[in-house]
Amino acid sequence: MAKKIYITRRIPEIGIKMLQDKGYELDINPKDRPLKEKELVRALGKKPYDAVLCLLTDQIGAKIFDSVPTAKIFANYAVGFNNIAVEEAKKRGVMITNTPGALTDTVAEHTVALILSLTCRIVEGDSFTRKGKYEGWAPMHLLGTDLKGKTIGILGAGRIGARVAHIVKNGFGMNVIYYDVARNEEFEKEYEAKYFGAVDEVLKEADVVSIHVPLLDSTRHLINKERLAMMKKTAYLVNTSRGPVIDEVALVDALKNGVIRGAALDVFENEPKLAKGLAKLDNAVITPHIASATEKARGEMAILASTNIIAFFEGKTPPNIV
Repeated sequence: MAKKIYITRRIPEIGIKMLQDKGYELDINPKDRPLKEKELVRALGKKPYDAVLCLLTDQIGAKIFDSVPTAKIFANYAVGFNNIAVEEAKKRGVMITNTPGALTDTVAEHTVALILSLTCRIVEGDSFTRKGKYEGWAPMHLLGTDLKGKTIGILGAGRIGARVAHIVKNGFGMNVIYYDVARNEEFEKEYEAKYFGAVDEVLKEADVVSIHVPLLDSTRHLINKERLAMMKKTAYLVNTSRGPVIDEVALVDALKNGVIRGAALDVFENEPKLAKGLAKLDNAVITPHIASATEKARGEMAILASTNIIAFFEGKTPPNIV
């Protein structure tokens, strides 16, 4: 009998074809939006599914696991897995997998694009010009910040953090400092990076702070009112990790009051909602969680998620177990 898989939202065709070519029976959520918990419970209860391919927008907890006890693998189409109650999965003997590596370069490039958008005031300049306000070159208009010789503070020296360091060190001549839960001597050697054992120390010294940490209890509101106040008034904050790592209300206040010079966010604390006032700030650049949104990256994510399921069904160890 063919293995049955439920996919919570359509992913790139390459991943779907991999599963179909194996002869698996697929059911895909026909709605182009995340399913609410009740909807997902109802959908999963229709058949004895053997696997679920879920997305970061799906909240996978006890009720979901209980609705489909036959599924012993949930393949998350994401690097992060804060949307899944991993301990609940362990209790039920359910394997959780993710898709690391597929989006490293893509997210790093988007991060650097956000940094440049801030320091070169690209979004402000674009808006100013489109509104018909441009009347000619002026010596003091929309002055930005050069990156050469400035210091970037990387919070989280994993794959993406390292790639960002590579680009800004070699491309712009920035100095690199970093914080991570574990010191990374290879990272230090590669990028002449200086390690700090506390987040606070990085925040005080960096001209640009780029966040690349997973969302854990220990990183929720890692950047709060007190830590924003530690940063230089001329500093920029960039987040392409997870929204709740920053206290977004505190950030809006900091940007309004000149505590820091600017911020760029691709993720938000209560997605898709934004903190009140954020969208009106000229010194904030905001993108709709698209840091991994290239055909190549999303396709590779689909391949990894499907590969994890196929390996599991074939009695092998999936390459990306959480």
